[in-house]
Amino acid sequence: MEKSQQFFIYMKFEFSKTLPKKIIGILVFLLMSSAWALPEGFVYVDQVIPSIKQDIRYFGVNNFVGRPVNGYHANRAIFTKSAALALKTIQEELSIFGLGLLVFDAYRPQQSVDDFVAWSKNAKDTKTKSAYYPRVQKNSLFSEGYIAELSGHSRGSTIDLTIVSGSAPFKQLDMGTRFDFFGPESWPDYAGISPQQRANRLLLQNIMVKHGFKPYPQEWWHFTLDNEPFPKTYFDFPVR
Repeated sequence: MEKSQQFFIYMKFEFSKTLPKKIIGILVFLLMSSAWALPEGFVYVDQVIPSIKQDIRYFGVNNFVGRPVNGYHANRAIFTKSAALALKTIQEELSIFGLGLLVFDAYRPQQSVDDFVAWSKNAKDTKTKSAYYPRVQKNSLFSEGYIAELSGHSRGSTIDLTIVSGSAPFKQLDMGTRFDFFGPESWPDYAGISPQQRANRLLLQNIMVKHGFKPYPQEWWHFTLDNEPFPKTYFDFPVR
């Protein structure tokens, strides 16, 4: 049990001795909201862009490690406020054409990055190799730029995302590979995909660049805000 949870239980017990239940509930809610508030400059993406879709892959098992990743406790994207406002403009522009954004990951705690590093050093765990890195050796993921001990995501202004059409249900545009596929096929300028897949990647890249994000040359889904507010700070608060 985390210290904050222990504190809430203790305070609720103390309040129950003297205060009515309704007042207790309000006080505990305020305490929890304060303790779990995001650092200044960060926001929940869905509070800024209610229409955005979220499938935070490291919260579940559909990812390259095959399990929930340390630090992810909710299927919610967290982003710096300036990056989220830029993303809102992109969502609004896409909505004119019946399209929208689907977020796979945004802010990533340093503890999650550390979890990736530990996973990469476990040579026996290759259960996701065929789906995510079939032609890359696990011990080469660092040298080839797919995993790093410090991630731009931990600075809060890097995002992994794609474009979807429709609302309920929505359909992802075909980008030629799955999210987090480690290999040249995921490079934005990879030539061995269909014309439609190339057009879809180009649409995503052009609209992100237009609104102040720069792409990553090895992942079609990965973008960082040009003028990120915390360029040298790596955060470690959990995703809740």
